[in-house]
Amino acid sequence: MGIVKVADDLHEEARRASAVMCRSINAQAEFWMKIGMMAEAKPTLSFNDIVAAELAAAQVPLSAVAA
Repeated sequence: MGIVKVADDLHEEARRASAVMCRSINAQAEFWMKIGMMAEAKPTLSFNDIVAAELAAAQVPLSAVAA
């Protein structure tokens, strides 16, 4: 675990997004970093494709998500 310096405006955006998504600020930042890393690794995938692939890898059936 380490400390990452983040611009004040980005921190504020993470704070706002975390409230909407019911995550801590750190969890929101980690989510954005993870999705960003995946998007860079597989630039042809959309955000929805990345999330669907992660749900499948976690063995969460998409029918359970849509319900």
